[in-house]
Amino acid sequence: MSKKMKMNPQQQQAVDYMDGPCLVLAGAGSGKTGVITQKIARLINECGYEPKHILAVTFTNKAAKEMNERVAKIMGDKSTKGLTISTFHSFGVRFLRDEAKHLNLKEKFSILDQDDCFSILQELCATTDKALIKAMQSTISLWKNSQITPEQALKDAKDNDELQFARVYANYNATIAAYQAVDFDDLIRLPVELLQTNEEVRNRWQAKLRYILVDEYQDTNTVQYLLLKLLTGVRAMFTAVGDDDQAIYAWRGATVDNLKLLQTDFPRLKLVKLEQNYRSTVSILNAANALIGHNPKLFDKKLWSDLGQGEAIKVLPMANEEEEAENVIMRLQAHKIANNSQFSDYAILYRGNHQARLFEQFLRKERIPYVMSGGQSFFERAEIRDIMAYFRLLNNINDDPAFIRAVTTPKRGIGSATLEHLGQYAGRRGVPLFEAVFETGFASISTPRQLEPLLEFAEFINQFEQRASTEEANEVLDDLIKAIGYEVYLFDQFDERQAQSKWKNVVDFMAWIKRRAEEDDKKLSAVIQSMVLISMLDKGTEDANTVRLSTLHASKGLEYPHVFLVGIEEGLLPHMSRDEALEDPTRIEEERRLMYVGITRARLSLHVTWCQKRRRGRDFENRELSRFIKEMKHESETARENLKEVPQITPKQRIEMLKAMLAKQAGQQDLPFKQTEEI
Repeated sequence: MSKKMKMNPQQQQAVDYMDGPCLVLAGAGSGKTGVITQKIARLINECGYEPKHILAVTFTNKAAKEMNERVAKIMGDKSTKGLTISTFHSFGVRFLRDEAKHLNLKEKFSILDQDDCFSILQELCATTDKALIKAMQSTISLWKNSQITPEQALKDAKDNDELQFARVYANYNATIAAYQAVDFDDLIRLPVELLQTNEEVRNRWQAKLRYILVDEYQDTNTVQYLLLKLLTGVRAMFTAVGDDDQAIYAWRGATVDNLKLLQTDFPRLKLVKLEQNYRSTVSILNAANALIGHNPKLFDKKLWSDLGQGEAIKVLPMANEEEEAENVIMRLQAHKIANNSQFSDYAILYRGNHQARLFEQFLRKERIPYVMSGGQSFFERAEIRDIMAYFRLLNNINDDPAFIRAVTTPKRGIGSATLEHLGQYAGRRGVPLFEAVFETGFASISTPRQLEPLLEFAEFINQFEQRASTEEANEVLDDLIKAIGYEVYLFDQFDERQAQSKWKNVVDFMAWIKRRAEEDDKKLSAVIQSMVLISMLDKGTEDANTVRLSTLHASKGLEYPHVFLVGIEEGLLPHMSRDEALEDPTRIEEERRLMYVGITRARLSLHVTWCQKRRRGRDFENRELSRFIKEMKHESETARENLKEVPQITPKQRIEMLKAMLAKQAGQQDLPFKQTEEI
């Protein structure tokens, strides 16, 4: 039996509208996920849509998982078999698998990660300049997401640098095509190109997907918007849910113009505004509304809440970043004790990752558990990437980057000279490295010392590729890891503590894969193909009782009872380089939206800190209060007027603060913290 959530009139309107394209302008904390999941249930239960004809797309695996769980809960015992709720890129993988023949791709194509692409570009450019290669990666990604072809990039080049990048772009595309591989951006670009050029494929997918829902629509880029248009066709049966006030990803190709385009491309567009916030107190929302009111508006919207006034927002001036970090951690401890909270109730949010170092230092000093968002993913660890290379090769023996990593880790007597020799032969023949190993032509020009270890490795992979398709995943995995000799390799290469840590990660990884295989009742070969994509999309760790350290960008979509926004100064937020003389209004607007996202992560309390001085090299430089703090206050400009030089915390004060924490817990007195301002 399906379950309906209690909805306000605007939410109900968004769920009920079925007459054409619909844009749900969903403010922060306004219950957008509930609207999407309830609408999916209504499509199936009341509107006659089969689950297989519905597609819901979002941007993270976590969001997709949450949406799937909610739909399952709403639908109860009723089947949702065939329903697709996924990330854009996961959908792209599904599409490319189904249509591989139309794109001259093998069914078992490879998905290249950032490091693979970096290596290819490095080889093409014959340079070790990492900054240059990263700039090329970023530019090529933006070109692909804007549907700019290598030919167009060459034509539009304004100088020698752009001309060089465009030439590399063309060679890069040709190289990965030869590898029977795609990169992350191709997962959307290639489906769009095929849908644009092949009417039969386009008609088939439009018939297959009769209703589409898009979450976080303001984060879409050019090709993602085109994908939506091409899949919906003239029927235009879709619901896009987004918020122009939370558009913070312009730097990676997202464009808020997609919200404007909806009105232009779909004149019948129904607009529904969700303005009631179910997350934050009135004081927090007043500050958020005041701040974002300084941006030009695509759509008028003002969040409101019936959750009460709540705690006043505290604006806390600090002497410098060391004092800021220590004071924030002390305040966090005090607040936790006074409110009987958990560490997981707290988040410390900042503009740039470099700001985290001092907070980490003081958290460790106080033995407070914490986790970082936007830090190194589990899948980015070297030992996991080593094992992934074997999986990728089992999935696609033509995956040259995976071949190179696997054949050299652990060492098998195959050196760089042998690989270069193999690569030159494969290049001349136009075949993958793996295939070249078995060719008589290569055998005829190779010494036994070169050939034998390569043949042994290739036969080893062939053996396990066959087993992965026919035998139980658990047994194959155990035998594979044992045959690789990876544990011995780790203890040979690293000291005991490092080796143990790395080996534990590998063991945990194996256990995770086994669970996935058992839960989905799949052979190892069926699990492996999705692994690379998962490794690129899944970041961070599961929630635990830990303080969350996060960039503002990584905090989007999340919420916490108590938030500390730190380093809110001119130059940091809004971010600008030291020698920037002129301000770009669009950049300032995006930075303001980033501050807005930070404020609206908070449910119950918000502390904002800034430093009067900040270290630059060996010296300190004076800092100014961010304009955004003043804009939050809106009706008052006292933030600057009442500030005095903030002294450092002394050891004696520290003891007094600790005493005060306990006293506050007993309700005896307020905390003797430094002068603050309340909004």
